[in-house]
Amino acid sequence: MKSSQLVAIIKRLEAMQEADSTEIQTRRFEKNGEERGLVTFDPKTETFELEEMANHQTFQFDNIDLVAMEIFDLLDDGTDVEDAQ
Repeated sequence: MKSSQLVAIIKRLEAMQEADSTEIQTRRFEKNGEERGLVTFDPKTETFELEEMANHQTFQFDNIDLVAMEIFDLLDDGTDVEDAQ
């Protein structure tokens, strides 16, 4: 069984929250060498900001689960799923 991609995303986001720093933390999320999203975490406001690299839209989240699901959707383009036909 393949390991959970969502768990891996959440672990990276939790590491941002748990860093012993007051500076903004940044992580890049890529698939097949293509950068899909850039996430920043501001410890002062305890908020995440996700920039979708394809269209440069930014979204703010105060919930780790919501940002993780958005990142998962960015990384999941259906190429890893075999056709059931």
